[in-house]
Amino acid sequence: MNFGTRVRVLRGESGITQQQLATRMGVSVSYISKVENEALHFGDYPSEKFIYRLAAELNADEDELMVLADKVPKGIRKQIRRRPGLFQAIAKMDDQSLDRLAKQLVRK
Repeated sequence: MNFGTRVRVLRGESGITQQQLATRMGVSVSYISKVENEALHFGDYPSEKFIYRLAAELNADEDELMVLADKVPKGIRKQIRRRPGLFQAIAKMDDQSLDRLAKQLVRK
């Protein structure tokens, strides 16, 4: 699922209109529409601050929205800076190896 689709789903689950969300966020309805339809130009893409506020308004997971917006959440960014080699090794893993690692992590 992409960022815009997830925002649309979350907004629908919250029972609010684009207009209501726009008012709460201090942006135009057309901006919310562009976000939901993935129609933003690069310079218009939501900032981290906007995404965190959006998550709060929609009672959503901040990290999920950040990742869907191709941004690294603060907590993950902090860990990457502390252990860059580890994250580089994870990034090089194939799907099968990642699945095994995920199973080990979930068990703990």
